[in-house]
Amino acid sequence: MKINANNLEINYRMDGPEDGQVVMLSNSLMSNYTMWDGQMSALTDKYRVLRYDQRGHGGTETTPGPYTIELLAEDAGALIDALGIDAVHFVGLSMGGFTAQVLATLYPEKVLSLCLCDTACVMGPASLWNERIDNARSGGIESLVAGTLERWFTPPFHISGAKQLEIVREMILGTGVEGYIACAEAIRDMDICGNLAKINAPTLVLVGEGDPACTIESAEMLHSGIQGSELLIIQQAAHLPNIEQRERFNEVLVGFLDRQQWIN
Repeated sequence: MKINANNLEINYRMDGPEDGQVVMLSNSLMSNYTMWDGQMSALTDKYRVLRYDQRGHGGTETTPGPYTIELLAEDAGALIDALGIDAVHFVGLSMGGFTAQVLATLYPEKVLSLCLCDTACVMGPASLWNERIDNARSGGIESLVAGTLERWFTPPFHISGAKQLEIVREMILGTGVEGYIACAEAIRDMDICGNLAKINAPTLVLVGEGDPACTIESAEMLHSGIQGSELLIIQQAAHLPNIEQRERFNEVLVGFLDRQQWIN
């Protein structure tokens, strides 16, 4: 379904019981809301699940760049309002986690809890992002696929999870160049570490032990900066533990969300 929010046509989907608390899932760079397919059966027996495509991704409109992480957070906040939702448990992975951190400081009243998955508060160096942006301009998204899949999954999963990798490959290739570049520029220029002390929502920080992009050290920085947060490392996973270690990821996520029921 599509709705206009923040002067943007946003593609979204709602599943689960209408009277359940809302869990909102925010996608990574070069993905769309189907990256969360493996979480749906674990969540929708109890929770109302809102998935959406971030600006420039999936079925959501690609507007002219540059973007900022603040803009992506404003999109999320506007979508919550447009759907008449009071507050959500917000789960973001990588770029979705950047969005989550800013959302929790811009609109704390909209956030019941945060799950920050394989994410960070700063993502240097700029030269790395400039190289990827140049490659996307000259060679299209196709030029980024091999390196992306290498970072996103551990070597053993490239064999055991070959079927899932093909699905992810197609998802990556479905990302438009302009949307990718505008979001990559936002990530390149991002430094939201100063936000961490302002986050007061209950927070779980999750990270795959082998994530080369958003490392354990990045997760530890989030954990140390967000008062009262929890940190959990998922073994035998890289950047997308929700796919590579789906059952363990779901167990941890649902356990955290269920504990919030006593708070909220």
